[in-house]
Amino acid sequence: MTMQAASPEPVAGARVGVYAPERSVLVASLLTMSGGFLDAFTWLSLGGVFASSQTGNIVFLGVCTMSGEWRQAAHHLLPIAGFLLGASMAIRLKAPLLCLAGEIVCLAVTMPLLHRIPDMIVIPAISFGVALRSASFRQVEHWKFLSVAVTGNMLRAIDQSVAASDHDAARGAGVMILLCLMFLSGAAVGSCATRWLGAWSLALPIASSMCVLWLCCRPLRA
Repeated sequence: MTMQAASPEPVAGARVGVYAPERSVLVASLLTMSGGFLDAFTWLSLGGVFASSQTGNIVFLGVCTMSGEWRQAAHHLLPIAGFLLGASMAIRLKAPLLCLAGEIVCLAVTMPLLHRIPDMIVIPAISFGVALRSASFRQVEHWKFLSVAVTGNMLRAIDQSVAASDHDAARGAGVMILLCLMFLSGAAVGSCATRWLGAWSLALPIASSMCVLWLCCRPLRA
């Protein structure tokens, strides 16, 4: 009894390690790869917009606005609006698995309707789903990360590699570099799959998110 009362922290830490698969490197890798995939998909399928990386949309929004291309500017405004709405909802709900299920539903509904309904509906719907997921999963082990972009992860990798030289810092740098490579891999796979399969290539990020959902639910069932 005395030993248990005197050492609550290691026990809590052990529980986090065992029962927090949502913070595992595998889950972060799958989600980041999906982010790259969906950016490539929407860029090729929906007239040059990004589902995940809102930085690109904001850049093109500014360029098109200053060029007087109002229609194209509105085209880039749609995913930004969808992303903001999805992120706001995810932060309010604080229910990662529910938000992940929401992303799966958004992609599954969009897949058979792509190019059958207006893009002004499809684009924010995909970005809304991406935001639900990305705002709910922002930590890998004990480091913050982004599954929708690489710039922040690159900076964190540099911070870890330069600021300290211990084993934990080296692992943190390695994890961030891995996530950058996963985003790149997702974009490459998304490019090929979109050209070959069209709208049905969305089945791949749907399967990836379902795999993450299963990984996160498995300890709860156990």
